[in-house]
Amino acid sequence: MTNPSFFAVLRLLGANARLEERFAGQLGSVHGLALKEVLLLMHLERAPRMRLSRIDLAKRLYVSPSTVTRMAAPLEKLGMVGREADARDARLAYVVLTTAGQELVTNAQATLEGMAASVFRDRWTKPEIAALADLLGRLTAGHPGDLGQPDGG
Repeated sequence: MTNPSFFAVLRLLGANARLEERFAGQLGSVHGLALKEVLLLMHLERAPRMRLSRIDLAKRLYVSPSTVTRMAAPLEKLGMVGREADARDARLAYVVLTTAGQELVTNAQATLEGMAASVFRDRWTKPEIAALADLLGRLTAGHPGDLGQPDGG
């Protein structure tokens, strides 16, 4: 079977698993956070008023709202995020990045940036990395909260 799309997807899935494993270990040892927790904090940092509903966070993280609830609970106990009710709709609550969360996400993002650079070191040129980022960006084009964009999409 010679289906380039199939092989491309298999390679993307393998690369994703490898990167998640590599990043999770280092983020956990340096910052005490899982990769998805850092991504959650990054989404909040880039959001207007540094807050998002659990549903919006779920869409950005490709998880269910209940997963966001489970992820946010320990971060809330650590003081990294808080809860904020909507003034107009009592059923709606937001996850809000705290000052402590802002500091942590800044440090964790610096760690991620260093780790990202090491992924491509000695294998790729800057134009190749930019081309890859552009090509991968097409897969999530139009998706809310693209962290791969300088402004968060």
